[in-house]
Amino acid sequence: MSDAPFLPKRPTPSQVEDLRLAATQLKGAHRRAFQAEMTLKYCEGNSRLAESIFGWGRQTVALGLAEKQTGLVCVGAQSGFGGNHKWEERYPDAAATLVNIAEAHSQQDPSFTTSIAYTRLTAPEALRQLQTQGVPEEQLPARSTMAVILNRLGYRLRPVVKAKPQKNCLKRT
Repeated sequence: MSDAPFLPKRPTPSQVEDLRLAATQLKGAHRRAFQAEMTLKYCEGNSRLAESIFGWGRQTVALGLAEKQTGLVCVGAQSGFGGNHKWEERYPDAAATLVNIAEAHSQQDPSFTTSIAYTRLTAPEALRQLQTQGVPEEQLPARSTMAVILNRLGYRLRPVVKAKPQKNCLKRT
């Protein structure tokens, strides 16, 4: 027998690509657990070797190995602190008032194929009407933001289509 320590079998390039793809399909703690398992299997638990073979961040792999060793899962706070909330979420009362104003100025798509409501209500007019309804100035968004909000709520600025009379297609003899 040889006195050389047992070295794990290195993955082939196609296996490396498959493992990278599998890791991209996972998120958070599941991804770290998968990376830790593959690091133990193919890299003797060495996060630097996993970084060079698989291209994974060694800090992430090290965290996954620590989670596996202790049994404790680290939870991030990104979802609680990331991004701005939508205007409708920050000011639900003002948003309800805006929907009432937009409903009064809108008409359903004449083809009835979509749920889009056409409206003559422009962003500046919507802002003016919100002010007359008593919405405080600090709750009102900018004009460009108001246009985005109206689109997000499903109100598209288009001329309201008039009903077209049906053609008389009877032949006279």
